[in-house]
Amino acid sequence: MSVNLLSLSRYRWVRFLIYGFLGLTLEVIYTGLSSLLKGDLSMHGFTFLVMLPIYGMAIFLEPIHNIIRPQPWWLRGFIYLFLIWGIEYLSGWLLTLILGFCPWSYHDPLNINGWITLRMVPEWFLTGLGFEIIHDHLR
Repeated sequence: MSVNLLSLSRYRWVRFLIYGFLGLTLEVIYTGLSSLLKGDLSMHGFTFLVMLPIYGMAIFLEPIHNIIRPQPWWLRGFIYLFLIWGIEYLSGWLLTLILGFCPWSYHDPLNINGWITLRMVPEWFLTGLGFEIIHDHLR
């Protein structure tokens, strides 16, 4: 029995790391494409290593996905959007508390304390729905 629990625990860590590295990769691609749209032909993309555990926290969305699975896609997308904003806001607050600053900072007029921005509605909505596909493949 303890071997099965240990195996399950390892599998959770693997999923945590998969979500973390996928998040880092998608952020580099997203920022690279954003820089291209701003005229930077080098498509400079970047992220912060501190984002690995933050993206890894998607593992905590798995039980929520299982619960809201029967709901319409648009409702699930909004649920994920608000959950992701909550994680992003809390992470920004904690990093500011611990480090004295937050590595990312939104400066558009739709930002809230620089930690989240309402401008990112489509991106986080779609990220949440994309998470479902990844979660289903990892199950």
